[in-house]
Amino acid sequence: MPAATIQKVTISLPKDLIAFADTRAIQQGITRSKFIAELLAECKLREEELLAAEGYQFYAEEAKEFARASQQL
Repeated sequence: MPAATIQKVTISLPKDLIAFADTRAIQQGITRSKFIAELLAECKLREEELLAAEGYQFYAEEAKEFARASQQL
């Protein structure tokens, strides 16, 4: 992540999640902040991929309907 895009925030988390984040961050050799940022980035990417898949499905159905209508002409 480029430094210019970083913004400090304060959040409250349960102690068990903080311990989990700290353990995983240490295992990966990164900071807690970077670990949490990467998790959020993965979550965002999954959401974007799901939305894209829904869009592709919608347009695929629309194309099928158009093809069926065209065959009836």
